[in-house]
Amino acid sequence: MARRACSLRTSIAAALVVLGMLALSACASDEELGYKEPAREGLAVTVGGIDYNVFITRQLNLRDPEDRAYYAGAEAPPGSTYYGVFIQACNRQEGDDAAADATEHFRVVDSQGNEFAPRELPPGNIFAYRARRLAPEQCIPEAGTIAAGAPAAGALLLFELPLAATENRPLELEITSPATAAGAEHRKGRVELDV
Repeated sequence: MARRACSLRTSIAAALVVLGMLALSACASDEELGYKEPAREGLAVTVGGIDYNVFITRQLNLRDPEDRAYYAGAEAPPGSTYYGVFIQACNRQEGDDAAADATEHFRVVDSQGNEFAPRELPPGNIFAYRARRLAPEQCIPEAGTIAAGAPAAGALLLFELPLAATENRPLELEITSPATAAGAEHRKGRVELDV
């Protein structure tokens, strides 16, 4: 009988420890647990000291005059389509030595784990996202440029996606800071694309 009571107390104590650990983990934030939900389009995500904000993602129709201005190349091959991700990158840090490098490391990842890199755009494309060093309060696209004032209000990242990938939602834009970014935290960010 004494053994049974001792065993019961041990089992209850173990159960209480497990319940306590579950309660503590329920109170911990996603970031503390090493998991971070992707941001939604229109909400900035900070990566390597730069705020990245996807204003809009949309399929490009190269027969449409507006879309031809964004990309004047050949149409996507059969079974594929082009998606434009219009993004703004801004350095919101303060101080004389707060310049930071905007990244050029982007990829779209579908729900099956397939990854897609952006297409390289011609040097003369005025809407293209071009990574560069940003002084405090500087942005890509630069204020006053055609890209900043266009309806999409962002610099273009162009992705060629297989039609099957557009069914594997959600699609997420993964942003990785450049190797030059100071510090190890916030080296990656994700934005769920509204496709």
